[in-house]
This record gives sequence, structure tokens and C-alpha cells, in this order.
Amino acid sequence: MSVKLLGPCAKRYLPAQVKSKYHRMRVIYGKFKKLINHTGFGWDFVTNTPLCDTEVWDDYCKKIVDSMGVTPTAYLKAMQYLMANTELKMCASRTPAEWDETFELFVDMTLGYMALNMGQRYLNRIERLPMHTSIRTGHEYMLELLNQHPDRMFNKIRMYRPCFEMLIQVLRQQTALQNSRYLTLEEQVMIFVYVISQKATNRMAMEDWQHSGSTISVVFTRICKAIASLSQTFIKAPNFDAIPDEIRWNPKYYPYFQNCVGAIDGTHIAAHAPADVANNFRGRKSTVTSNMLAICSFDMLFTYVVTGWEGAVHDSRVLTTQLEDPTSGFPHPPPGKYYLVDSGYSNKPGFLAPFRNVPYHLRDARRRAGGINGPTELFNYRHASLRNCIERCFGVLKARFPILRYMTNFSLIRQREIAMCCCVLHNFIRLHNRGDPLFDRYGVDGVMPPPDSDSDDDAPSSSGTTRDEGANSRNDNNFANDMRDRIMFEMYLNYN
Repeated sequence: MSVKLLGPCAKRYLPAQVKSKYHRMRVIYGKFKKLINHTGFGWDFVTNTPLCDTEVWDDYCKKIVDSMGVTPTAYLKAMQYLMANTELKMCASRTPAEWDETFELFVDMTLGYMALNMGQRYLNRIERLPMHTSIRTGHEYMLELLNQHPDRMFNKIRMYRPCFEMLIQVLRQQTALQNSRYLTLEEQVMIFVYVISQKATNRMAMEDWQHSGSTISVVFTRICKAIASLSQTFIKAPNFDAIPDEIRWNPKYYPYFQNCVGAIDGTHIAAHAPADVANNFRGRKSTVTSNMLAICSFDMLFTYVVTGWEGAVHDSRVLTTQLEDPTSGFPHPPPGKYYLVDSGYSNKPGFLAPFRNVPYHLRDARRRAGGINGPTELFNYRHASLRNCIERCFGVLKARFPILRYMTNFSLIRQREIAMCCCVLHNFIRLHNRGDPLFDRYGVDGVMPPPDSDSDDDAPSSSGTTRDEGANSRNDNNFANDMRDRIMFEMYLNYN
């Protein structure tokens, strides 16, 4: 029966579907038989028209045809087409009693009624042309990238083969990801990394990997969730007891910043937001963005990341909220240790900010013809030079994953997961591929990445001033200011 259905209906039905259609046809046949008994309803095979009054036909169309979801005109054309079939003529020429006794003939009638259900779609069916017919399949494309020149793979997914194979091994061991029925895990991961590395749309991925749009979407979502779940594995708090090598072996920073454990800053990434909340995501440049707060070590590894904040929210408010939330997982520095922050944050215990109203940024200091002028400028210059690691981290992150600059239309939840996935992959590549070209380019001390157009550096903090009005806060700030002054004078004394 499934084979017979495939011909006239152009669709393969399951046995359960055929059974359901069969029972529905029995109900329709019962109503049809009642019409024959009470009205003499029939079919003239000579003129290929129904034998009944106009009122009877209209009543039949109202009770039976409308329930099928087709128009009476389409139904009549379908009936004329079906009744012209020899096999159905033989079926219709029998009496109702013989129809009940002959199952094979009733199956033929069922096939006819199933075609009627398709209505106009059946008569005017447009032939579907295969779309993804490239000689090179997605799997073959993956093998081509893996086995040919290594730069081809790096240009496509921003990582080399050894690092990619290590990522596959980690995903197999630490997540539930496995090969699907039609796609290997390697191809699934490569599709995901390709999309975030090339800011590719669903249609672009369909063409390059020769899969349907739904397959690309399902694969992207599955891999995104799996990689985001590895955040606690690859984004860990720093070692608060050790002095970073980047400070210990550099006389510009040691011993002045020996208690520094990392740098904090926020960055804006492109976002798509619903119209009713879009204004909350507009930054200072009126573009729709989301705010991401990050802490990094001086080895350019992210040690803490929080994503999904609206672009209109100031960096200091994001930090304050994370500090006050006991479930945020924020790595609070022990007493005496601190993070470097820019002038958009308050100078307080655990967070060392530069002097305000004094040249701070590296490009400002290097633009000055007279060089360093005074202890505060020297402190700000070295503070900015050391804190520059977080800017370089953001530079590598956005250079490797352009989707953070040109986010496609994902849900807000998915956008947060994508940003987290990019940070996880950033750390993974840093740990397993020390010769990565992007880290080599941005890893040099003093390299200045392109400025962030929506950065909150030097912007007035709307939340930092109101939260520091208490006596305890003023005392803490005085302690932090004294520590900063002590570092400044010691640094300037040795500088001369």
C-alpha cells in the first residue's frame, strides 16, 4: 500500500498514517452512501459530472468538502480526474454491498480520497528541484580543509588542525556530543566554528556545507550549548598566591605591582534585540550592543566572564552587581591583592584605578613630545601599559570571531552563549597553541588594538559615586588611595 500511495500522492506514508487515512475514508464513504440512498447522488462517467441537483451538490460540498480544507471547484476537478481513472470506474460501478466485501477495491477508493485531500496542491503540484547537489559534500569539504595547506583551515575557522583535533577530543570526553546519523562530530564542530569565525549567515553555511537550513541551525545550537558548558573548565580564577611572570621579570612593574592578579574591563559586542527592549541595548554611539565584563591574566587568559548585560549599562554597574551577588562566582581577591581597572571604576580595596584628570592611555602618553611629566603620569603610563593586556585580549577575541562585531539575528539567550563560547575557545587556543598567529600579533606588550567605539573608559560612572558615600566606603577608599600613592612615589623615586 505504501508503494501504491507513492505513485499518485508523491509522498511516502507510514503504515500508521495509511491506517488513519483508511478509517477516515470509511467515515466519508458512509456519508457518501447516505447521500446515494436518499438523493440518488451518483456520477455520470460519460459527461464526467455528478448526477444530482445543484442544491444537493452544494449541501454535499458544505458538509464534506469544506471539512477537507479544499474549495468546491478544486474538489470537482479532482473528482473528475479520479473518476476518469479506469480502476475507479470499476470500483464505482459496484454496489455498496460489494464495496464493503471487496477490500482491494476499497483501498483503491481510499487512494482516490487521499488524493482529494491534497486538493489543488495535488493538481498543481510544482516539481521540487534538489538544492544541495554540489559534487563536494560537507564531509568532503571538512576533509579537504584538514588535509591540505594548514593556512586554509586557519583562514576558515581560525585554528589549526592539532588544536581542532584536541578540541574534538575534549568535547567527546567532557560532553555528551557524538556523531549524529548523518554528520560526524568533526563536521558539526567545524560548522559552528566556521559560522562564528566568518560571521556567516545560515544561508552561507547551507551553501558551503551542503546541508539544509534546519540542519545548520540544529547543529549550531547543539555545539554552542556544549562549548558554553565548558566555561567552568577553561575559564578559571587566577592563582592569587603566585606573582605573574609578566610582572616578576619586568623591572617596569616589579616590585610595584607584585600584588596585582589581573585586569578588569568591559567591552561592547554587537547584539540583536527585540524592538520593545532595543533602547536598553543602545550604547553611547546609539548602536545596539551588549556589555561583557571580563577579567584576564597577564598571560591573556580570561579568568572570569559575564555576558548578556544591556549595552546602555555602565561597566561599573556591571561590576558592582557581580560583587554584590553571592551566586555570581566572582573571584574576589584576598586582602592585599587587587585587579587593575581603568578610570571608569572607583579606586577601592581590591581594585587599583589610575589617577583621574591625568593623561592615561598609551596613545596619549606616546603622543606627548616632552615624555613623562611627574609621578602621576608615570604611574598612569605603567598602569595603562600593564592593564593593556585586557585590551589585547579583547582585540584577539574580536579578530578571531568577527560575529562579536556583526551579530546575526539570534535570540538574546543564544547571543550570550555565543559570546561565552568565543571566550572558552579563546582560552582553549591559548592553552593548546602557543604559536597562534593572532596571539603573536597582539601578545607583544604595548600593542594597542583598535579602539572600542562604545567603550566606557573615562566615562562618568552613574553608580560608583552613589555607592561610596558611607563612612566605611570612604575609609576603604582612603586606604586604597594611600596604597596607590605609595606605589606612585616608590616608582617615581626609582625612575629618576
